[in-house]
Amino acid sequence: MIPVNEPLLAGNESKYVQDCIQTGWISSSGKYLDRFEGDWASFCGQKHGIGVSNGTAALEIAVRSLGVGPGDEVIIPTFTIISCAFAVVQAGAKPVLVDADPATWCIDAERIEEKITKRTKAIMVVHIYGHPVDMTKVMAVARKHGLPVIEDAAEVHGAECLYSEGDGREVWRRCGSFGTVSTFSFYANKIITTGEGGMVLTSNDEIAHRCKDLRNLCFRPDRRFIHDELSGNFRLTNLQAAVGVAQLERIDKILKLKSWLGASYRERLKDIEEITLPVEKLWGKNVYWMYGLVVSETTGLTAADIALRLKKRGIDSRPFFLGMHEQPAFHRKGLFHGQSFPVAERLARQGLYVPSGLGLKESQLDQVCQALRESLR
Repeated sequence: MIPVNEPLLAGNESKYVQDCIQTGWISSSGKYLDRFEGDWASFCGQKHGIGVSNGTAALEIAVRSLGVGPGDEVIIPTFTIISCAFAVVQAGAKPVLVDADPATWCIDAERIEEKITKRTKAIMVVHIYGHPVDMTKVMAVARKHGLPVIEDAAEVHGAECLYSEGDGREVWRRCGSFGTVSTFSFYANKIITTGEGGMVLTSNDEIAHRCKDLRNLCFRPDRRFIHDELSGNFRLTNLQAAVGVAQLERIDKILKLKSWLGASYRERLKDIEEITLPVEKLWGKNVYWMYGLVVSETTGLTAADIALRLKKRGIDSRPFFLGMHEQPAFHRKGLFHGQSFPVAERLARQGLYVPSGLGLKESQLDQVCQALRESLR
């Protein structure tokens, strides 16, 4: 079975982890943690990095760091992983959903402003499967209404967006640089991995201090083990950060591999009319975290049908996200009843992604493409 993802640990990962073990720095402080936080923040164009246990924790901390609470609303995409909506609900606030852009599959930036109310506390955007959100449009709306932006960049390590500064100048900026707070996941299938792990980025000193408190049980600064506020233990370990440091040393090579993967799939699949391939807008640089496909309804097949046929041919795959408005867990909480978002619903029904890991060999990629052609017949 060709897996959907296989990490590539081909640098100094083992050496740095062994150093942690030999020196005893295996917990939530140490030189690799400091280095990873600083280097990742710098790479993404932010001032502060706060390492945390996973991407979900990063989102929870990001939401709380902005003071989001009961009675507030946060605008989010419906087409995303459940962690985004969970972080808002966990804070006692209400997620307000926006449909996906049919081309990029990211939040439709044209539809954000119409969802803003007096209760809106923040806008959360999520870059999907490797392609950026149109951040020029998002930031213009955020500035107009004085709203902070939570930028979930878990799926776009190293991706860039052409950003209009408002004075006619356009500059390429890395995803993660736009958010008042930005979040990342370093799960095993991410472009940069620490096995599990995540990070919050910000250039705001006060928010950074708040995030550090929230990741560490909110100990009172003047007396440890006294807590005026409740939070969890969301710390990243030095061991995990050691793997991240080694990964980041090879980020250029990793991104070249991802670019090769995207180009290779496109070249082999571009003539198949029954599927829609990922786009790369002129204003965005896609890093092809996962190579997604949308199956045409004219085939009479759903993504689930194709996935089953691929599996019989030794190819693993994954379905696209199910929209937040269709999640049973939220319906049981009385959320999103009667709401419909046609683009997200079609993507959930017709979309899947194929093997996209850094360890994928060209011979395996050829096998995937052949199996896909056979599965569409």
